[in-house]
Amino acid sequence: MFKTISHKSWMALAPALALGLLLAVQLAGSPAALSPLASLRASRDEARTAMTGADLRETQPSAEENNGAPLTAEMRAALNFVSRRYRVSAAALNPVFFAAQTAGRQMHLDPLLIVAVIAIESRFNPFAESVAGAQGLMQVMPRWHENKLPENSDRLTLFDPEVNVQIGAQVLRESIRRMGGLIPGLQQFGGAADDPDNSYASRVLAEKQRLEIAALRNKH
Repeated sequence: MFKTISHKSWMALAPALALGLLLAVQLAGSPAALSPLASLRASRDEARTAMTGADLRETQPSAEENNGAPLTAEMRAALNFVSRRYRVSAAALNPVFFAAQTAGRQMHLDPLLIVAVIAIESRFNPFAESVAGAQGLMQVMPRWHENKLPENSDRLTLFDPEVNVQIGAQVLRESIRRMGGLIPGLQQFGGAADDPDNSYASRVLAEKQRLEIAALRNKH
């Protein structure tokens, strides 16, 4: 007998099904449509070359990063917390947290802040896309940040978690610098700069605090 799939289950599967349908349509038109997928990992390495010279000097990865430094104890504890809270596989979260840790070091941002933004923006769904066109984990708007995208990017590039986090962290850093502080920077990043209640920033910082508490408990 067939088991009826609940509405909630269908909603959870929708992003993956939508991406699968998109790829199927592309493949039906041309076998070469596989090339975007093959280029996603290469695009991740090219993301740094799209930055300005000043950005490149500030964000050169250390030898430790190039050697694949493992997640810190704090990030591992936060990953386990997120896995339980959002019901996402720890294995699937690992590259997301590694990307946040690396981008945090490069951009001089707290990696837990990056993770908190991801939680609010996409709930760790790398295929998330808003009605306005914001894409991926940190909901980056392609048309506003074309100068940050790697060369030969396509409409799938920002669905690569590592590329998305790299670019999203750069946008976040720019927002904080431009607005002169963390809270106004978060508000601008979230498209809510005119909100007097700073609701978006409050949500991000509350999530960051939960992550910090989870990391602290892991030490005891």
